[in-house]
Amino acid sequence: IFMVLSLLSIVYGALRCNILAIKIKYDDYNVRVKPAAYLCIFMWRSFEIATRVTVLVLFGSVLQIWVFLVVLLNFLGFFLYPWILFWLSKSPFPENIEKELSRLGTTIVLCLLTFLYAGINMFCWSAAQVELSDPDLISKSQNWYRMTVYYIVRLMENAFLLLMWYVYRTDFYLYVCAPMLFLQLLIGYCMGIFFMLVFYQFCHPCKKLFSSSITEAL
Repeated sequence: IFMVLSLLSIVYGALRCNILAIKIKYDDYNVRVKPAAYLCIFMWRSFEIATRVTVLVLFGSVLQIWVFLVVLLNFLGFFLYPWILFWLSKSPFPENIEKELSRLGTTIVLCLLTFLYAGINMFCWSAAQVELSDPDLISKSQNWYRMTVYYIVRLMENAFLLLMWYVYRTDFYLYVCAPMLFLQLLIGYCMGIFFMLVFYQFCHPCKKLFSSSITEAL
């Protein structure tokens, strides 16, 4: 019961973050979110987060040490990614976050921001993409390519972790139908991707402002 309540609270938080990110990106427009959009986001985040957590738990139950390496690589990758893009853009160091902050204080704030960004992306696609070269620190453009790469890589990673769990599973899972659980988790993650596609294609409140739809991008 507590696990279900925790999942629902996390999914609700992800849903609110999605709506907030849309309003920040399109603050010049009157954004009205329809019930169908709320439903799609809820289903998208539910499948995405629940399957991701379950995959990590199953993998960690049979390969305890390796799960720390997987989490560490994921975290470092997403933590360093915004800084690499900022370095490649050759943009000036952000100075307008808070006038009272020194350069060291600004660096600490940016590190905390990218720390939070990395923590979110380990489990689900972040609603707001950090862009240190932007004055608002948030990317206002809809990058279909980055989203596509994220979900393809994440699906492949989940499949690999489940395969390792299946190979090294112990007698603890003797009464669990491992092939069925393997298939259910992969289908569950694909269902999350499906509801995400439905949301951006049909239910996004600002889909008319997109330069291209997600199906055209794909």
